[in-house]
Amino acid sequence: MDSSQRVRAILSFVQAAQAGSFAAAARSLGISSAAVSKNVAGLERALGVRLMNRTTRSLKLTAEGFAFLEQARIALDALDAAVDTVAAQRVTPSGRVRISTSAAFGRDQVMPALPGLLERYPALNVELDFDDRRVDLVQQGYDMAIRGGQIADSALVSRPICRLNMALVATPAYLARNGIPRTPQDLPQHRLIARRFLGGRLSRWVFRQMDGSLDELDPATAIITVSAPEALVQAALAGLGIAQVGIHHAWAYLRAGSLKVVLADCHQPGTYEMVLQYPHRALLAPRVRATVDYLLEAFSHDEALHVPLAAVREFAA
Repeated sequence: MDSSQRVRAILSFVQAAQAGSFAAAARSLGISSAAVSKNVAGLERALGVRLMNRTTRSLKLTAEGFAFLEQARIALDALDAAVDTVAAQRVTPSGRVRISTSAAFGRDQVMPALPGLLERYPALNVELDFDDRRVDLVQQGYDMAIRGGQIADSALVSRPICRLNMALVATPAYLARNGIPRTPQDLPQHRLIARRFLGGRLSRWVFRQMDGSLDELDPATAIITVSAPEALVQAALAGLGIAQVGIHHAWAYLRAGSLKVVLADCHQPGTYEMVLQYPHRALLAPRVRATVDYLLEAFSHDEALHVPLAAVREFAA
């Protein structure tokens, strides 16, 4: 199989895998179903493995087919990026950009940045998915994801956005009724608001001891447990108790006096971070690069994402 045949065969395979049938792939490519079938069969012979199982009504990828599809998409993206890179010298970035982000960060940080992005690059169109679960960027066809937490090493490119420092907060009214905790040992006598991660684990509260060691509090006796981080702030604002929240979620309420910080002298802000990730490619499409650069610049000017810990202590109860 020469190089031109190989490219046609790979395109036929990718389109058939994505569309779910040879007929749909043929319509997309402007060739016959028989040609698509022949191209895929030739590719399988050249590779020496079966990439998909066919029935009269459906196609199903084999394990080898899934692995090959992921690499084929990367290769085709690189070819598209090569063309886009040359074309970018004379045209503005254009096309669809698919972004995956959490609901809270998408609403509070990404959405406010989009008007400026689309004003600067009017030929772009953005597809924004709000999902707190991790997604497979390559497998699911996303151009980038914005993720928070303890970021594991991966094959993705990770561009830092900010640290996600945490603080313990409650309303002035709650603290007036129940007293201000002065040490972590006071917390079991208080109404606590906890967060449970999607995997089922409770978010622990960490404190620095007098000797410099760290001690954890498991808020298992919490009166309310939520999964969404922004719901922690809502519960605290409702006067339900003390919550460990991301400072960027609570910043406006701290400044307004609606919330107060407790135990700031010993509570550990955590090791969480927010990053923008995208697949590692030799060439990045101009539409993606323009979006990445614009969003990172916009986030760098978002005051709530870069609050110094010293400033948080000014709102202590």
